[in-house]
Formats: sequence, structure tokens, C-alpha cells
Amino acid sequence: MSRSSSPHISVRPFSAWLPVFLLVLVLSSCHDSQHVSLTVSAAASLQGALGEIETAYFSGHPKVEFRNNFGSSGTLAREIEQGAPVDAFLSAAGKPMDDLESKGLITAGTRQNILRNSLVLIAPLDSKLQGPAGLADRSIRIIAVGDPASVPAGQYAQQTLNALHLNDQVKGKLVLGKDVRQVLTFVETGNADAGFVYATDAHMSGRVRVVATVPESAHEPIVYPVAVVKTSANQDAARTFVEFLSGPEARSIFTRNGYTLAAP
Repeated sequence: MSRSSSPHISVRPFSAWLPVFLLVLVLSSCHDSQHVSLTVSAAASLQGALGEIETAYFSGHPKVEFRNNFGSSGTLAREIEQGAPVDAFLSAAGKPMDDLESKGLITAGTRQNILRNSLVLIAPLDSKLQGPAGLADRSIRIIAVGDPASVPAGQYAQQTLNALHLNDQVKGKLVLGKDVRQVLTFVETGNADAGFVYATDAHMSGRVRVVATVPESAHEPIVYPVAVVKTSANQDAARTFVEFLSGPEARSIFTRNGYTLAAP
């Protein structure tokens, strides 16, 4: 009886496939390296404008994605001190950035002041409040301010009340917000009779009216610095984005949202 012969199967040794395998790995690695995820910690008051700016930036840098962390500048700075993985920090005051810089947590040469803002007194649309002096009136029961321990807007509000000699008359009326956006919400919802926020916050709300703009002499200058965080694993990408924030496209978006540009 004849034995049928099995078909011959040619098997290439692994060494023959190795160059192809390595090429696939290299190409995959190059593709991944083009994608960068930037974590940006920013003052709560920047939420609307920064979203617009990141959308504009993405159109020219489609490989960059953003993860935003909004909150009070003091709290964000403490998170960075504690090792939070942040690439860029935008503060609503100089002190939180000063604290990080003094601890060597800011990349040298990347810090710059990009914006200025104003502090305003706001009230619900139907309020009869006419000015800061009216905060002492019996009809004003709750005044919302940011927590001065971590919220720059709250610190500016506290300085304003002291400068206007109102602190003793209103201290029993104050309710503290975790950030300036929460202060805005308190007033929008009628849970506070008045509050101190930035002009840009009032600008984006149709549910409050500006009672008065606080004179700049009543508080420290409101300046927004930005910098790359030294522990960032994406130094080049973070630097490029920080530079974009002071460029013409970003500046146009900031001014449209009510900010004043800081002097270069």
C-alpha cells in the first residue's frame, strides 16, 4: 500500500520576521510620540476663555489634547507642591506662582504675566443695592466672597472691604466660596444678596448685574501669571502652549471675554 505524502509547509524562522516586527514597533512608537496630553491647572475664572483658546490651539496642533483642572489658585498651587502631574499653571494672582517659584517648581524662563482683571460688586438683577456702602444695610443679609485662604478674588474682596472701612460692618454676613465661580453661583441663584467676583465672571452671566467696579487702589493689582511646571514630562509641548497664550490669537480671545492684557 502506498503512503500518501503530506504537503510540504515552509516555515520561515522568527529571525526572518524580526526586522518587520521591529519596524512595526518603531512606527508605532513614533506615532504615539506625536500625541501629547497636556494637563493645565488654571484659576476657575479662566474656564470659559481657556476652553476657547484650547480649541483654537488644537486646530493648529491636532496631536495635542488637554486635561484641565480648574479651581482656586491657592488650592491648585498646593496640589502642584504635593506632586500633582501638571504641565502648565495659570494663576489669578502672583502669590501662588511666587510660592511655587520659591520652591523651584517652575521651569526657569517660562513665567510671564499675561492678563489683568477688575473686581466688581454684583447683585441679583432685581436687587436695589446701589454701591459698596449699601452692603452695611440691614436688607443685605448674605455677601458671598471667595475664601481668602485660597481664592485670590476673596483676598482682593477682603482688601476692598478693609479699604472702604466696611469690614466690621459686614463680617457677620460673609459666606465663603471655594472659588470665584461658586461665588457667582451663590448670587445668580439668590442664595447671596451680593458678592465680589471678577469683571470677566459678571461679563459671562446674564443673571446678575454689576453694582460697582472696585477702584484698583482698594486692592492689590489683579494679574494672571502663567508658567510651565518644572516636573512636567512634556516640557517642549508645554512651553509651546504657554507661548501661544501670549500670542495674537489667544489675546484676541481673552479680550473678547473681558480681560485686559498685561503689559509685555
